[in-house]
Amino acid sequence: MILVTGANGQLGFDVVKELNKRNIECLGIGRADLDVTDSTVVDNYISNLKPECVIHCAAYTAVDKAEDEEEICSKVNVYGTENIAKACKKIDAKMLYISTDYVFDGQGDAPFEINGNIKPLSVYGKTKFEGELKVKEILDKYFIVRISWVFGVNGNNFIKTMIRLGKEKESLNVVCDQIGSPTYTFDLAPLLCNMAVSEKYGVYHATNEGFCSWSEFATEIMKKANLKCVINPIPTSEYPTKAVRPFNSRLSKKSLVDGGFKLLPSWEDALDRYLIEVRG
Repeated sequence: MILVTGANGQLGFDVVKELNKRNIECLGIGRADLDVTDSTVVDNYISNLKPECVIHCAAYTAVDKAEDEEEICSKVNVYGTENIAKACKKIDAKMLYISTDYVFDGQGDAPFEINGNIKPLSVYGKTKFEGELKVKEILDKYFIVRISWVFGVNGNNFIKTMIRLGKEKESLNVVCDQIGSPTYTFDLAPLLCNMAVSEKYGVYHATNEGFCSWSEFATEIMKKANLKCVINPIPTSEYPTKAVRPFNSRLSKKSLVDGGFKLLPSWEDALDRYLIEVRG
């Protein structure tokens, strides 16, 4: 049995779907089912359920809001993760923790290796990295998977926003100096499930292949969605946000390859399939 937290989110939703497709017994839960910040509740819940693995997708992900709500963000991303890890340790279960490109400082233009310079620029990034440390400190049987620029059918994301705005506006300003890899949860979910049933523990980076800027991504979305909206590339300095975003979110997949895991398709291919899926 595999327990999936954050099952109402984009990634958790697709992970549960993939496990069901494989006929692997699983339970997907949301915030209403389990308050991860309550250590006693988490301990009792996991001790009673006795899953072989917990895929921990639940997180506080409102990046800008986190700058004003550091305590709440920490409670979920650090202590919530610690509670899950301790409960897993108690029943000797594996844990797969979803982390982020935001643990890096975004400097340079080379893809970050798993042991690259960890220097989060935001409260969100800092709490996700502290969550990683809790997992490593408590468990031996863990997977830490850093992901970036996620989109899925269930929930809001950049593509849905661009399509909505693209229908309303003739042009949009989108930043051109933040580079990363858009990642489709439909592609990511099978990889996470493959990890969860393996014993190839460690830290991994998992994204769709290829890199682009947000403005290049937006341009491709407009083109493939047959929208006439023109994308104007602008520097980050012209689009200030409360939380600092990394300029370089390229992630090296060396550990995936070394672990014998299959790389995900290109982000362009993922975008094509996603648009077909959301059009129904």
